[in-house]
Amino acid sequence: MAVKLTEFTDDLPQTEDFLSIVLNNTPLIDVRAPIEFSQGAFETATNLPLMSDEERDKVGKCYKQHGNEAAVKLGHQLVSDSVRAPRVAEWSHFMDQHPEALLYCFRGGMRSKISQQWLQDAGRTIVRLKGGYKAFRRYLIDALENVPQTLADHSITPIVLAGRTGAGKTLVIHQIENSIDLEGLAHHRGSAFGRHATPQPTQINFENSLSMAFIRFFQSEAAYLLIEDEGRNIGSVDMAKGLFDGLKSGPRVVVDSSVEERTQITLDEYVTAAQQEYAAVEDWVEFMLAAFGRIKKRLGGERYQRVLELFDTAMIQQQKTGSQAAHKAWIHILLVEYYDPMYDYQMSKSDHPVLFKGSIDEVVAFLKGYEP
Repeated sequence: MAVKLTEFTDDLPQTEDFLSIVLNNTPLIDVRAPIEFSQGAFETATNLPLMSDEERDKVGKCYKQHGNEAAVKLGHQLVSDSVRAPRVAEWSHFMDQHPEALLYCFRGGMRSKISQQWLQDAGRTIVRLKGGYKAFRRYLIDALENVPQTLADHSITPIVLAGRTGAGKTLVIHQIENSIDLEGLAHHRGSAFGRHATPQPTQINFENSLSMAFIRFFQSEAAYLLIEDEGRNIGSVDMAKGLFDGLKSGPRVVVDSSVEERTQITLDEYVTAAQQEYAAVEDWVEFMLAAFGRIKKRLGGERYQRVLELFDTAMIQQQKTGSQAAHKAWIHILLVEYYDPMYDYQMSKSDHPVLFKGSIDEVVAFLKGYEP
């Protein structure tokens, strides 16, 4: 039985205006297979695949064994009329919700063109990305690699927001418009206890989102860029050395909060908010015990046991009374005896000038009025 192949309309519309996509947060239909999407995609993309993972695998094997023509025929056999209709319906529904949506596959070739034509046959016109995922990804990587040079070309000063653990640096970042929240993009709080209940983005997705954040920032014509004092690695993702060095090259602004304030901020973020992420508090306890274990050697045996005992006591109190206040005891030890000496050592090695030092409110006021 002959396989009916898709007949293409001349000049199906394409675009490579990637800047507009980033600036407008344009919704995207990703027609690649789910396994491809899971490995890397764009923050405004929704996976509505032309082929399932199994179908894609069969077509790929056919291509290797029998060539492109045979693979195209097999693809049309697998995605028959009964399969085609619900997939076109999904794309159409997405377009109803997002009239400005665009469509892409890996290289902007056969899969996205077929999807685009099927929609056209159903009376729906959609534009596909020229070069597909690969071209858009290349655009974003080039932009990310050029960030240090772009900062220099626009005379933008990178300012590093420093401060002891729990000082409230993230609270400052969220109040300053010309900032990029690296921890937010990495979905990680940046310490042994920083993992969220839900997974971090893949390295590719982190890079894509980070690049988009910089592209949007450069449209603001800001005089400086504020970033939090981070290492190259934020949980399981990292920044390229050139980018990291460029961002860390600027002066420091230091958030100076009291131990009591830092303890409360840490309690709010790492206990109260963190517990709410988990379905059961027992899951959070399991995570915390594993995190304590990861720093056991650096804590030392005696301090490790002291922290664990105070943590157990705090959990008993929380279960009895509902109050989380007892957690402040072990938090105080970690801040003063573990994190503070590391911070003091790092600051002693730094030769970057300090522009300002003050409380959260004072730092916010300084940054809002600062002109390099």
